[in-house]
Amino acid sequence: MMYFNEWSDWMSKNVNRKILLASRPNGMPDASNFDIIESNIPEISEGEVLIRTIYLSVDPYMRGRMSDAKSYAKPYEVGEPFIGGMVGEIVESKNPRFQEGQYVEGRLEWAEYNVSDGSTIRKVNPELAPITTALHVLGMPGLTAYFGLMFIGQPKEGETVVVSGASGAVGTIVGQIAKLKGCRVVGIAGADDKCRFLTEELGFDAAINYKTVENLRKALKEACPSGVDVYFDNVGGKVSDAVMTLINFQSRIAICGQISQYNLEKPEIGPRVAGQLLTTSSLMKGFIVSDYADHNKEGLIQLSQWVKEGKIQYRENIVEGFENTVEAFLGLFRGDNIGKQLVKVAEE
Repeated sequence: MMYFNEWSDWMSKNVNRKILLASRPNGMPDASNFDIIESNIPEISEGEVLIRTIYLSVDPYMRGRMSDAKSYAKPYEVGEPFIGGMVGEIVESKNPRFQEGQYVEGRLEWAEYNVSDGSTIRKVNPELAPITTALHVLGMPGLTAYFGLMFIGQPKEGETVVVSGASGAVGTIVGQIAKLKGCRVVGIAGADDKCRFLTEELGFDAAINYKTVENLRKALKEACPSGVDVYFDNVGGKVSDAVMTLINFQSRIAICGQISQYNLEKPEIGPRVAGQLLTTSSLMKGFIVSDYADHNKEGLIQLSQWVKEGKIQYRENIVEGFENTVEAFLGLFRGDNIGKQLVKVAEE
């Protein structure tokens, strides 16, 4: 809860910054596609709460929502705020379910303050884990990893699991869960320090830097001598083309993301994989985390247990300052982050 002098300082400023979509990008977004505006901090009505943002999440999928192309999520509207994951503190409440001083997580505007009726937020207990974890290992990325691997990948002991985008918020969790299930795990990332992080800190059996290796398929074949049973795809493009040549009989491919394609002005033309899926009797399935919303409780309980027991490690890359949110987002597509990319907006 805010002390009186903090509350008075907040009231005297009465400024709420938010980030809008200024224009739709062609190819890689840049700063011109975003706009930061100032307005008064909103007043709340009966049944609502006012939330002070502490951390914002920036995620690759948000690039797709900047386009007006048909997709699984509604596009952002030009001139309207970005919507994304956030963790914040309730500073004013007229909702009996929430009290001032409580921490909550939800999908709200990229803004310093948000109003909610409570239907799109959940309470976060800072005594169980740092509140930032609600935006990754104990939130959407963690659940994405859990559902995609367990429900689609269905890893079995002794199998080989390959993860692209392995050093990101989702990939790091996928690989660790696969290790817990007794699998050989091979990660694909875009920098040597990321590969070392995967093998030396997270326990991956092998990691490949796709940007520097001379022959990706050859490197994968050496790292996967028994072929690939499960492929968790966060990247797409040429990386996935190479993995698909090594899939085994009845392999499972979970399509989580295609970050290599998000900023292309024209889609790449790649190999046709239907024949490989046919001859190997394999499954390829795209998914989003909300497909498995009925299992959220199950997933969070299991992930929380693994984190508490030290069986799952995580790393955060935190950028300070609301004004640096756009740069943090753009950094995702340059490969700046290891683990979860967050923006710290205010002190806890």
